[in-house]
Amino acid sequence: MRCLANARSAVLMRTVAAVLGAGLLIGATACTSTSNTPAAGQQGPATATVGDANPVPIGPEPTPTLPVTVHSYDGGEVTVTDSSRIIAVDRSGTFAQTVYALGMGSKLVGRSTSADFPAVKDVANVAGGSGSMNVEAIAALRPSVLLTDSTSATPVMRDQLKALGITTVYLDPQRTIDGVGPQIQAVADALGVPEAGRKLAQRTKDEIAAATATVPAQDPKLRIAFLYLRSTAITMIAGPGSGADSLIASLGATDAGTASGIKEPFIPITSEALIAAAPDVLIVMTDGLASVGGIDGLAKVPGIAQTPAGKNKRVVDMSDAVVLSFGPNTGRVVAALVKAVYGEKTA
Repeated sequence: MRCLANARSAVLMRTVAAVLGAGLLIGATACTSTSNTPAAGQQGPATATVGDANPVPIGPEPTPTLPVTVHSYDGGEVTVTDSSRIIAVDRSGTFAQTVYALGMGSKLVGRSTSADFPAVKDVANVAGGSGSMNVEAIAALRPSVLLTDSTSATPVMRDQLKALGITTVYLDPQRTIDGVGPQIQAVADALGVPEAGRKLAQRTKDEIAAATATVPAQDPKLRIAFLYLRSTAITMIAGPGSGADSLIASLGATDAGTASGIKEPFIPITSEALIAAAPDVLIVMTDGLASVGGIDGLAKVPGIAQTPAGKNKRVVDMSDAVVLSFGPNTGRVVAALVKAVYGEKTA
């Protein structure tokens, strides 16, 4: 998500670190145990790629069964009578990805900057990287339903949307591997296409399982840290509840930030925090890595050079738009990260 700089700033004003709250078979058999030595897995920098970033539709465009009344994450019930003009806004682009993968991309009229995949490049942008919405722009598009979450709309925005009579369904803002299926189903239910949701959720679950099955056994497990970088002015390490911890667990690894005692989703990087985390591998966003001057610039961030990952330049970067999106592309995301982290040992 190349727009996460704004995301981080907005969320950090709420709590120090509440943020972001990311295919397929690379091989079918787990490998024999390896160790956490510099020789284990992929060495040096690597880029994890998913190829075509467009989510794959589960089938032809489904016919919605409406009206439907669904639970909204703000505590109420919402009745959706029309899903012909959909706006999907959240800080990770997950909802727009899901609408497209359900086969309803033609109905998508508005999105957030973080929904950054080719198929929606001409869809109106009504929210910044944090998911924070432009209510006037939303109203101008005359949506029949707005899908968003409780962190993308401030209380004032919620009141404005209600006053404008815009049908709004608030969905869970948390992003985890286990939450991918339920999130897909919640979007599908709100659009009146529950069967397409069940099929997409199952396909995504199967893809994630296929990808995690390729993780080679590790004893001890690799320690991986996720870093959020936006120039040297914003450098953060992920901890519990960041979403990155769930992603790292899917790679058969230990989240180094959480294991070191970090209590918040994200905290500013310090030499002490990094040395305590002692990551074997660092995962970063591609644009974030570029913003600090690439691998050489990253080595200058305090504490990096003192970690095993820094010494061995074991840095994996992945597109900002996909790495923490936790949507229908998640299986491909995990598969690409497994390959980048462990290299050909996944075969």
